[in-house]
Formats: sequence, structure tokens, C-alpha cells
Amino acid sequence: MGHIDPTKDVFAQFRDNDRPGPIHMLNLVRLRREAAYPDGRKASGAEAYAAYGRESGPVFERLGGRIVWQGRFELMLIGPQDERWDHCFIAEYPSVAAFVEMIRDPVYREAVKHRQAAVEDSRLIRHAVLPVGKNFGEIPK
Repeated sequence: MGHIDPTKDVFAQFRDNDRPGPIHMLNLVRLRREAAYPDGRKASGAEAYAAYGRESGPVFERLGGRIVWQGRFELMLIGPQDERWDHCFIAEYPSVAAFVEMIRDPVYREAVKHRQAAVEDSRLIRHAVLPVGKNFGEIPK
């Protein structure tokens, strides 16, 4: 069973840690071959995820969201060798409040049904934005 939506407890932790400044959300998404819509409609996972993007995009942009990085998965060098990701990207939000507002927006809530049908497994990892260090071991404050 994959990870598709946050639990209420984890979302409450996310929402309650509303510090100032932007957040980066690392998204790793594995799609189903065939979307799993509750009403039985037919679409591929890729088609359903594309519908999610089209319908949620205006809300994401209106709230100040933007994609700051994306890449195409090629090889798992360190980690489970059977793990693969169809979409890999980092979305930036101006604040935790902006992300929460997006999740609560009625247009987004309708669009997210496509994501739920499309996604087999995912990871959504929140990060604080830091300045870039000079090397791997340097973690700027």
C-alpha cells in the first residue's frame, strides 16, 4: 500500500509549524499504470496526474507557488533498487499558510481526486530553504 495523502496528525504538525519564510516540498511520485477512480472512469495514471496538474495549477500559482527544480529519475544509486519515481520535483511555497490554503481551496480539493486516482506511491518532504554551502559537509545556518 502506497503513501498518497498525509495523515491528520502529520498534517496538523505541518500546519502548526508555521514559521516565517518559504518552504520547499520535495515531491517523489510513482504513478499507477491505470488510474483508480472510485467512479470507474478509465484513464492511465499519467493522464490522471496530468489532469491534477492542469486543474490545481491555477490555485498553486495564485498562492505564490512555483516549481524550483525538476528532474527525470534515471537510476537508484543508493537505496532500494526496485524503487522508481515517475515525477521528481521541488515546489516552493511562500509560507506554510499558503500551502494550507491551497489544500483547503475548493478547486484544489476537486483536482486532488485526480492525484489520488493516479498515484501508486509518493513522498512529500518539507524542507526549510537554506543558503547553498561550499561542500557536502557544510550545513549553513
